Amino acid sequence: MHKLIIGSLTALALAVNVANADTRTIKVGTVAGPETEVMEVAVRIAKAEYDLNVEIIEFTDYVTPNAALADGSLDANAYQHEPYLQAMVNDRGYDLAIAGRTFVYPIGAYSEKYDSIEELPDGAQIALPNDPSNEGRALILMHNKGLITLNDPSNLEATPIDIADNPRNFRFREIEAAQLPRVLPDVDMAFINNTFAQPAGLSLDDALIKEGPESPYVNLIAVRGGDEEREDIRQLVSAYQRDEVIEKAEELFKGGAVPGWIE
Repeated sequence: MHKLIIGSLTALALAVNVANADTRTIKVGTVAGPETEVMEVAVRIAKAEYDLNVEIIEFTDYVTPNAALADGSLDANAYQHEPYLQAMVNDRGYDLAIAGRTFVYPIGAYSEKYDSIEELPDGAQIALPNDPSNEGRALILMHNKGLITLNDPSNLEATPIDIADNPRNFRFREIEAAQLPRVLPDVDMAFINNTFAQPAGLSLDDALIKEGPESPYVNLIAVRGGDEEREDIRQLVSAYQRDEVIEKAEELFKGGAVPGWIE
């Protein structure tokens, strides 16, 4: 009987230890590629500083990570900006929330003819990406720089018809985003998303204007509603928002990733 009791207590202690270990493990969804490599740095920091085990689950699309988060398969994901998150919440009824910011992967305005925005002549021809998300980003950036005035600068899907004032008579060409690097020599300035700018050999350092951490398109660490203040989630966010993570992003994105948590 004595041995049986000891054995039972040992089994109970092991079960408690396993349960405790489970509570110190969280699953985070990322999209396969360099953003996963950036998250891997945060994973090492979380383990070293908080003894928090972070398991990365990789996805190859932008829809499934939110579905997995909503159904409890993940504790968090890190791949999307707020306009996309809000669209998913509105369309699918997910109860998701923002736990922290990661990086802005900026859109920038490039020119092969001028070295500064001040050199742009009146009537300059400016190429814009023709998809609603990125076109709005470009126009909001121009509004914020005082180049144009939008009817509603909070409208993330603004187009040239939403310009209230264009004092320098800029002319706009709406072009498929992937084609913008090719037309750059033919226009005075083109807004090119980093997805297409970097492969074309364009550095964000050379952009005449570019998004910063204030951009509404900063990427996020998303969680289920109510989990924002969970200790393990806060530790994950803290581990991510570090200089080592910035250094890894700089190595991978060559200046094309701006820390969204630094004002």
